[in-house]
Amino acid sequence: MAQAFDVSAARSHFPALNEKQVYFDNAGGSQVLREVIDSITNYLCHTNVQMGGTYAVGKQSTKLFSEGMEAAARFINAVPDEIVLGSSTTQLMRNLSSALSFPPGSELILSLLDHEANIAPWVQIATTRNLTIKWWGSTDKENPQLTPETLKPLLSSHTRLVACTHTSNILGTIHDIKAIADTVHTVPGAMLCVDGVAYAPHRGLDVKALGVDFYAFSWYKVYGPHMSMLYAARAIHPEVHSLGHYFNASATLEDKLGLAGSNYELTASIPQVVAYLGADPAATWARIAAHEEKLQRIILDYLNSNEDVVVYGERDASRERRVPVISFGVRGRSAREVLEKVQGRSEFGFKSGHFYSKRLLDEVMGLGEEGVLRVSLVHYNTEEEAAGFVKVLKEVLAES
Repeated sequence: MAQAFDVSAARSHFPALNEKQVYFDNAGGSQVLREVIDSITNYLCHTNVQMGGTYAVGKQSTKLFSEGMEAAARFINAVPDEIVLGSSTTQLMRNLSSALSFPPGSELILSLLDHEANIAPWVQIATTRNLTIKWWGSTDKENPQLTPETLKPLLSSHTRLVACTHTSNILGTIHDIKAIADTVHTVPGAMLCVDGVAYAPHRGLDVKALGVDFYAFSWYKVYGPHMSMLYAARAIHPEVHSLGHYFNASATLEDKLGLAGSNYELTASIPQVVAYLGADPAATWARIAAHEEKLQRIILDYLNSNEDVVVYGERDASRERRVPVISFGVRGRSAREVLEKVQGRSEFGFKSGHFYSKRLLDEVMGLGEEGVLRVSLVHYNTEEEAAGFVKVLKEVLAES
C-alpha cells in the first residue's frame, strides 16, 4: 500500500503556517520553506560576494550558485545549460521573445486561456515584426480547454510558435502537453512555449518527457524564493540569440537570457526545495496529488451541489484532470460581496478578479470586470481547512 501523505509533517517546514491566517491564495504565491529562509539568511551572512573570485569566500559563493543551478535543472529533468533564472516568468518570457527571430510571414498561435505573461510578449513581437497571430480558444464558457483537436485547424506550414498553459491559473484544468507538443511538432520548425506556473506546485515535471521547446514556472509558487525559471531545450538554443554583452559568453541559456537576473542568494536556496521532496520525488508528488484530490473534492462537492454556484473549469475532482485551483461565481451575487463576507467572519485568505488572465475572462468566458472568486490550495492545506471554508461559504450563501 502506498504511504499516505503526512500533512502535519509537511506543515512543520513552513513557519507562516503557525499564524492564524489560512492561506487559500497559493496560486498567487506559496508559503516558503524554513530551510529556504535559513539558506538565504546564511548566504547573505557568510558568502555575499560577487562570484568568480579566487579567494575562499568567492569560491564558496560560486559553488553555492552552481549547486543551485544544478538542483533547479534536476527539478525538471534538464541540465544547467538549458535553464535561466530571473525575477519573474513575465520577465523571462519577455527576454525570450526578444531573443527569437521569426522569418517573414511567420504565424504565432496564442492561447486565450493563458496568463498575460505568455501572451503579451508574443503580441508585441508580432506587432513590431508584422507577424500573424492566430488565437486558440474554446467555445465552452464554463469549462474551456486546450486540445490537439482544436489546435490542428490553426496550424499551417507558416506556424513558427505555439504558446499555451499547462494549467490555467483560473480553471485548474490539466492540459495534455505531451499530445499538444507532438501536434505542434508535426510542423517543421514550429516551437512550443508552455507556461507551467499553475501546474508546477502540484506535480513533478519532466520537460524531456513532455517534449516542449520552452517551459517556464515560478519558484515562489513552489515553496521557494521569489524568482522564476525558463527552460529551453538544447536543440533549440541556436534559435535563441544572446541578449548579453558582446564580449560575454553565450554558450548557455543563462548566458543568453539571464542579464544578471539570477539573484545569488535566492539561487543558492533552490537545493532546499528539491531536498524537501525527498529521495524519491516521484513518490512524494504522487502522495501530494492524492492529498490534494481530497482537498479539491471537499470544495467541489459543495460547489457542484449548489444551484446558485457556477464552477469554472473542470468540475470533476480527479487528480488526473485538475489541480486545486478552483474558481467559481454565485448567481445574483457579486464576487466582491461574497469575498468580503467570507473574510469578514473567518481567517480564509483568497481573492477575486481576473488574475492576469483577462483575455480568458473577457473573450472566452464572457465575465464582467469583477471576474471570479478563486481559492487555490496546495499540499500543506488540510481537509479540516477545506471543510471549514465550505461551512463559512455555505453560511454566507444562505443569507439573503
